[in-house]
Amino acid sequence: MPDEQREEHGAAGALSGERVSPPASFVEQANVSDPGIYDEFEADWPECWAAAGDSLDWETDYDRVLGGDGPPFRWFEGGRLNASANCLDRHLEDRKNQVALQWEGRLGESRTYSYLDLHREVNEFAAALRELGVGADDVVTLYLPMVPELPIAMLACARIGAPHSVVFAGFSADALATRMDAADSEYLVTCDGYYRRGAPIHQKNTADNAAIEREGDVEATVVVDRLGNGAPLGDGEYDYDDLVAEHRGATVDPVPRAASDRLFRIYTSGTTGEPTGVRHTTGGYLAYAAWTAQAVLDIKPEDTHWCSADIGWITGHTYTVYGPLALGATTMLYEGTPDYPEKDRVWDLIERNAVDVFYTAPTAVRAFMKWGEEYPDAHDLSSLRLLGTVGEPINPRAWRWYHEHIGGGECPIVDTWWQTETGGAMVSTLPGVDDMKPGSAGKPLPGVGAEVVDADGDPVDPGETGYLVLTRPWPGMPESMAEQDGWFAQRESVRPSLERFDWAYFTEDGATVDEDGYVTLLGRVDDVINVAGHRFGTMEIERVLADVEGVAEAAVVSGPDDLKGEALYAYVSAAEGVSEDDLRAAVHDAVEDAIGAIAVPDVVVFTPDLPKTRSGKIMRRLLEAVTHGDDLGDTSALRNPEVVGEIESALDDPPT
Repeated sequence: MPDEQREEHGAAGALSGERVSPPASFVEQANVSDPGIYDEFEADWPECWAAAGDSLDWETDYDRVLGGDGPPFRWFEGGRLNASANCLDRHLEDRKNQVALQWEGRLGESRTYSYLDLHREVNEFAAALRELGVGADDVVTLYLPMVPELPIAMLACARIGAPHSVVFAGFSADALATRMDAADSEYLVTCDGYYRRGAPIHQKNTADNAAIEREGDVEATVVVDRLGNGAPLGDGEYDYDDLVAEHRGATVDPVPRAASDRLFRIYTSGTTGEPTGVRHTTGGYLAYAAWTAQAVLDIKPEDTHWCSADIGWITGHTYTVYGPLALGATTMLYEGTPDYPEKDRVWDLIERNAVDVFYTAPTAVRAFMKWGEEYPDAHDLSSLRLLGTVGEPINPRAWRWYHEHIGGGECPIVDTWWQTETGGAMVSTLPGVDDMKPGSAGKPLPGVGAEVVDADGDPVDPGETGYLVLTRPWPGMPESMAEQDGWFAQRESVRPSLERFDWAYFTEDGATVDEDGYVTLLGRVDDVINVAGHRFGTMEIERVLADVEGVAEAAVVSGPDDLKGEALYAYVSAAEGVSEDDLRAAVHDAVEDAIGAIAVPDVVVFTPDLPKTRSGKIMRRLLEAVTHGDDLGDTSALRNPEVVGEIESALDDPPT
């Protein structure tokens, strides 16, 4: 955090000291339960990561865990492997009839793929792609919703050595064209359409428009028939089912790839600006995905794991596809939204599929809270062993609700911090080792170097706010970071001095750290509002608001003010049955008590919902645009466009 903000406001929402220990029954069965793992990794760094590399099958053994004493870094140098073979082939002997992928469709359909089934279809589609001209290192763009053909296409690309680039299905034609051009991709896999709240969305039309807009040619387009109407195909377009049928029974030998070869390209969410392409490698990424899925999410081969994130984001890549399948577990894929057709949809699916591990976003948890505990209470959730959160910090009140009403007061919760760039979880408790502190992510994982520093690059005192910096390379790092002396923000005004580190990555997140080394995330350091010369971090205020009884969700952005230049606008979604007048006073008092009167929002706008992407992230960029009366820009990723009009109406004459 900038100095002014740190000095004026300290660490709002700092931990109360509450600790929750994992049950002895969980610790007894945990994949990792020895507290000595932290010291072991510290004493033997970087060789400690051999455990992650050795969890994979290598076509050619690696020579060194980490090649080079500095950039460029080469994880598992000299090794060759194939990601598809590690997710499928190596499991066939022991669990070919075990469910690998369980798909639940939006309209109530379901499909079940055993490891043998999945292996067969991946081979068939890989053969089809090869016949269409896709070769090693050709980038294939996958523009698909949450249907089984998406992970099948990912694994088929990996099988033939072709990096994939998954583009979120909700993005516009322009966004798709931009990403295809940036990746120099000439091959596209899409679908005729998909369902949103029961209504068909014609995806093929968007893909066609993208082909017109983009600079390069599309050599071949494969179309999945999701709607069942038989989409008309033009030149260079092929039906997915026909291709698979034509190659029925085909086998494709997995292409050995160097550990440093690219596995996929993915873009950051783009909710706050221009998307950034991140390129992850085959060996380091896959090893880190499998290791963190095993150590942090405690996934075992006999488990059914459900990560609710869309595969269009990195969370879906790592913890829906590559991590669980590398471990030989069952991964669940859900096409729908949590409240369709009813608000108990998530709990019904967990009950029917006996889900062991559930990993979702704090935004979703707060929505579940708002709807009420009667929905989860109506279902048997006793199969759950572990809960997780990802995407943003979870406030203590939501944590406790999740723990009590979903986890029955028994399931440990891993509150994970990581980024598209990191490839996998970096800061979290180990559920079989560490106590949990509601509101705090936990310690840096074993082997991970992370510090919270001030503007001079020095460690902050416990409870003080600072910048989260990663100080060591790790296997899941992307290509560009492995090549550079460090990966720093371009905005020099918010970058701390990192001269004392041999190598460092500035995460651009603000944080605090307590006396036990537990890190509490405070949001992006550039999410700062300057009000009358005072700087406020929006996440700092949002953490306070989210813990106010009766607040379901809240977001804080800047707004216009004739006198101060910028004003604090708080958008609040109230729990059902809560008086807005009472809640307005509670919001005022909570912020004044936690931070100070100067941080109390100038305007509080009550809205039935907040604008979110279909992955559940709040679109603060859109809230800012509405508040300032600016053009909304690209809203194709918006899950609930109707809320924009409601917010605009509320802003016409907002109470303060």
